[in-house]
Amino acid sequence: MAFGREVAVTITFVVLGMRCLLVLGGMECETLPVELCAFSVSSTGFRCILEKNYSPAETSSLYQCKSSAIMAEEMREWIESEECVETCGLHRMSVGMSTDELNEYSEFSYKLCSDKCLTSCPNVVDLYLTLAAEEGIYLPHLCEAHNKYSRRIAFQFQKGKANGNGNGNGNDIDNENERESEDGPAPAPGPTAPAPNEGID
Repeated sequence: MAFGREVAVTITFVVLGMRCLLVLGGMECETLPVELCAFSVSSTGFRCILEKNYSPAETSSLYQCKSSAIMAEEMREWIESEECVETCGLHRMSVGMSTDELNEYSEFSYKLCSDKCLTSCPNVVDLYLTLAAEEGIYLPHLCEAHNKYSRRIAFQFQKGKANGNGNGNGNDIDNENERESEDGPAPAPGPTAPAPNEGID
């Protein structure tokens, strides 16, 4: 715990130092410390990306901060806050940019789709809106599906506790989805026959 607090304090001081430097000149991804690279935006609007290269000579991995081809919508000279990194389930040393973790329900997707992240961290939301769109995914719809699944898991958990199982989980949900998939959609009702005419000779 003490080590984690020291790292957070160090990053905070580095962020403050970088913001002071921004007053004097523009921000380039290539000049950022690797600890602040991911989720940052340069003065020209290009998003920074952390790359990891293996050096055989030094038998170690070298990190480099570079400019990506992805432009931020509105942000410029942006270094993401520690609060948003934590709130949205991110990691400071995330290498590259990917939407792989969005394809399934996970702790990351749960935090990214939380109200606090969506309303308080515009830079993160803009980034994943762009990344998801490139995969043909509309992030709000994806978050809606994840949140619905999260509520169903919570319901199953409470239902399991009420039944005395004490360990409700999402297995019932998965089984239910499998049954729905196997049975297929319910057939649409056929046309209703007209009522016979009454009282006509």
